[in-house]
Amino acid sequence: MKPGRIGVLEILRSAVLQLGLTGACAVFGLAGGALGRWAPESGLRVPLYVAAYLCGGFGPTRDLIRNLLARQLDINLLMVVAAAGSAFIGHWGEGAVLLFLFSLSGALETATMERTARSIGSLVQLRPDTALVLRDGREIRLPVAEIAVGERVRALPGERFAVDGVVLEGETTVDESTITGEAAPIDKGPGDPVFAGTANFRGAPILRVTHTSEETTLSKIVRSVEEARKAKSTTERFVDRWQRPYVIAVFGGSLITLGIHHLLLHSPASHAFYHAMVFLVAASPCAVVIATPAAMLSAITHAAHHGVLFKGSAHLERLSEVKAIALDKTGTVTHGKPRVVEVKSAGCPAGEEELLRLAAAVEARSEHPVGHAVVEEAHRRQLVLPHATEFESHIGEGAHGHVEGLWVGVGREILFRSHQVPIPASATSAAEDLRASARTALLVVAHCPENGRSGPAPDDLPEAVDFRACGAIAVSDTVRSEARGALRACRSLGVRHVALVTGDHHQVARAIGEEIGADEVLAELLPEEKVSAIRRIQRAWPSLAMVGDGVNDAPALAASTVGVAMGGAGTDVALDTADVVLMRDDLRGIPFSLWIARRAQRVVAQSLTLAFGVIGVLVLSTLTGVLPLWLAVVCHEGSTLLVIANGVRLLRMPHPEFEPG
Repeated sequence: MKPGRIGVLEILRSAVLQLGLTGACAVFGLAGGALGRWAPESGLRVPLYVAAYLCGGFGPTRDLIRNLLARQLDINLLMVVAAAGSAFIGHWGEGAVLLFLFSLSGALETATMERTARSIGSLVQLRPDTALVLRDGREIRLPVAEIAVGERVRALPGERFAVDGVVLEGETTVDESTITGEAAPIDKGPGDPVFAGTANFRGAPILRVTHTSEETTLSKIVRSVEEARKAKSTTERFVDRWQRPYVIAVFGGSLITLGIHHLLLHSPASHAFYHAMVFLVAASPCAVVIATPAAMLSAITHAAHHGVLFKGSAHLERLSEVKAIALDKTGTVTHGKPRVVEVKSAGCPAGEEELLRLAAAVEARSEHPVGHAVVEEAHRRQLVLPHATEFESHIGEGAHGHVEGLWVGVGREILFRSHQVPIPASATSAAEDLRASARTALLVVAHCPENGRSGPAPDDLPEAVDFRACGAIAVSDTVRSEARGALRACRSLGVRHVALVTGDHHQVARAIGEEIGADEVLAELLPEEKVSAIRRIQRAWPSLAMVGDGVNDAPALAASTVGVAMGGAGTDVALDTADVVLMRDDLRGIPFSLWIARRAQRVVAQSLTLAFGVIGVLVLSTLTGVLPLWLAVVCHEGSTLLVIANGVRLLRMPHPEFEPG
């Protein structure tokens, strides 16, 4: 019974029903008007108008009753009272016109909101309901809800992926436009992620499922956009907060209009009452109420279909005011896929390969991209890695562990200072040489944790420490090719300050900052120090957007005016922590986000100016007594329709040249 009741409520609120009732209102109203002109004595005229009132007034009256039960006053009260008042003094036709146009604008508003909902909901329908699962040596087609994480699934050529997963076997080409907005097909092989709802062009790869059907990237996108549709911007909250006192003020203005016309201008009571009803219509803020949500929802939907996910219209509004941008380096300005380019042993017994072998043994247990690069280089050189024990990772510093009886540390100088481990001068010098060429240098120090030495040590080493290996490993990560152009586009949109914020060495950071055209470079920052840096920048530039990869930048993203995470298609943390998520690893998403935010605010300003302008003209015309009810209705509802149309055009607005993809 419950699902049936929900279905009935949805039908009663649907745009199709409202449009049907609006059409019936027009038919009955025109019939009543025709009888009034050609057969004024006919007894059918009033019943036809009553039928028109019932059809046209269904939606406003339904909403009015619901709001009154919730102890809320809104514009529906103004419209219903104005229509009833018109009928009371015999102006049935004008009241029918009022209800027809108000019902029509309400139906079009509902249709607009349904369109944005369908636009996002259509993404869910792209995901197949079943998938081919490999169980017990057989391939079984099962509903996606019954597929567990870790199971193996085969995707067939020409169908869409039903699950989020990682390719285990086979190769394919995938269309990921539904997730990232990327139009060009992408080649996938073993180890590459794929997402539910994306299209498999060729091949029949086997995947390992990484998320349940409810936790896929596609499902999270849909939930986030649905939440964004419900969230309200500052402007919307302001309008909602003032709607009740505004309605009361309009009733007060209507009484004043009645008094002016009856007591001061000595108009008949019916004539004065008529102008009071005109005032109710003229001052009604329908267009004002719909101006912001029509534009914001259209902009959010537009952005979602092009790989940019806004968590709410408030973030869209704040981003439109941003004048400064701070960017993380690794994974944001750079590709986040570093590789080892040089290994330098510095004055200790162990050579380069032994230094790399010990460092890789520790980094094998690390999750940091730089650590992965060290391990990959060791595997490329076919080194056998020993097992590391007592492993500890320190965010922003490095990692250490025990390997073959040695304490081995890999990272920045701060790691060794915090553990009171001296750094050989030769190792420091090697690291400085590597950093001078804009490379990230990892210091590597391995020593016997016991006092005393097993053999002679170089002259520059402390007597109490037995160093077995020391030196530095150079890791390089390429800057994204679109970085400089994307930031130049941001400047053309009004961004006046760009800062690079990173935990890397200042020499490396400065070189990259110059390459991308940054105004300020803040380097060698720990995660908590990034937050302090963001707050310092905000003192000079209060409207600041922080752009990071969403993995270890969450505190900085939260501290900024707007947090923007890159590469959300593969990062759960990004979808959970950021205000805006760029689903693709493409910095052109930043100017695109700024553009859609600024354009949405411009459309809102246009719509509000039109709405308040029309209200002002109509109210003044009402007070002078020159405005008939039918013209007030036409102008009022016409402005509402124009405001809706102005907002909806954001769905199809063409993009500038920096459009992602």
